[in-house]
Amino acid sequence: GLHVDLSINGCSDSDGEMMYSLDGEELWFADFINHRGVEPMPSFIDHISYVEGAYDTAVANQQICRSNLKKIREAMKDIPLEN
Repeated sequence: GLHVDLSINGCSDSDGEMMYSLDGEELWFADFINHRGVEPMPSFIDHISYVEGAYDTAVANQQICRSNLKKIREAMKDIPLEN
């Protein structure tokens, strides 16, 4: 059968999100407050683990996201708003 695999990576100046899901079930997310990756799967299923370094990759992706956000803001600051 077909499965739906989703990865979300987003940021703002003060917050960020990195999450992986499969078929609508969250498999892993980065907890940037507690500095760790979380696998919120129930105990009655076969546990799926992400490779070591997944959290470090999420942190690096947040830095890239914030850098891109800054560049986009600078590039768009002189563009007039249109109705």
